[in-house]
Amino acid sequence: MFLPFLLGGTTGLLLGLTGAGGGVLASPLLILVLHQSVTSSAPIALVSVCVGAGVGAWMGLRQGIVRYRAALLLSLTGLAMSPLGIYVARKVPNTPLILVFALLLLFQGWRYWQQGPVQQDREFPCRLDEVSGRIQWDRACFWTMLRMGGLTGFLSGLLGVGGGFVLVPALRRHTPLTLHSVTATSLMVLTLVSLGGVLQWLAIGQIQWRLATPFLAGVVTGIVFGRSQMHRLGETHMRRLFSLLCFGVAGSLLIKGLSQ
Repeated sequence: MFLPFLLGGTTGLLLGLTGAGGGVLASPLLILVLHQSVTSSAPIALVSVCVGAGVGAWMGLRQGIVRYRAALLLSLTGLAMSPLGIYVARKVPNTPLILVFALLLLFQGWRYWQQGPVQQDREFPCRLDEVSGRIQWDRACFWTMLRMGGLTGFLSGLLGVGGGFVLVPALRRHTPLTLHSVTATSLMVLTLVSLGGVLQWLAIGQIQWRLATPFLAGVVTGIVFGRSQMHRLGETHMRRLFSLLCFGVAGSLLIKGLSQ
């Protein structure tokens, strides 16, 4: 009971400090410390992402910065692709999934280490109306949102990650939305997509509640503590610390995967 609680607390702390991106380490921690397979750890990790993203989405809703139409379209596409990710995860052997996860963490660590300017399209496929400030829904914007939502949902089902590391940079690149609006909209999407994934794993009957319950209790505790301490850490130090943690976990997964 204590070890899953401790791992959940670590995940929750990262979620509280970094947002939904911290949830990407939930499944690797379960794999490395409790020796779970990717398919066993994925639903437990999705529970933590759903809770962590839900807290942030609720705050965004209170502030009125969530783009509802974009969030709904992205969520529906993600929910449609999530079953495909779960199907692939159950068919692919555990070792290749571990190696894919390691590469994903290396990419995440590298992205958090970078401090350069955000890459943006010269001409945004999704533009804002000058009068109302709403997103102008044309064909280019619609298909861009479909691609982002589909990839988020597929990765959510495949590896048990929220997909915020894909969605946030993509929204910042393809839309002129502010960072706060992008983050809040992404968190709402991740909440809905992760919840859909949890329900699908429940239907399959593959959630180990003896691990999930103390893990979730640790996540909630960690989120509360992380949110209360985030103002004490500078953004640069937080990003570098999280990046080094991603590199370390990725290296451990590579060793585990190659040894198998």
